[in-house]
Amino acid sequence: MADVHVRYFAAAADAAGRREESLQVDGATVGALRAALQERYGEPMERVLRTGSILVDGVVGRDPDRALGGTADVLPRFSGG
Repeated sequence: MADVHVRYFAAAADAAGRREESLQVDGATVGALRAALQERYGEPMERVLRTGSILVDGVVGRDPDRALGGTADVLPRFSGG
C-alpha cells in the first residue's frame, strides 16, 4: 500500500471533481493507481486515462508495473500547434 498525493489537471480535474487529493493505493504501481482512479471516478476518468498520462514524481509513467512515488500528476492528452 502506498500513500500518494494525486494532482489532477484540466479534464482530469473535471472527472475527479477536485484538483488534488491524497490516496492510499493498494499495489503501489502506476497500474494500480489507474485502476483505483477508474473505480473511484468511473467512465469520465477512464476516458482521460485512455489517452492521457500519469507523471510519477515529474516523470511520465507508462509502464503499469512502475512503482509509485510520493506524487502522481494525472494529465489529459494535450494538443498543440
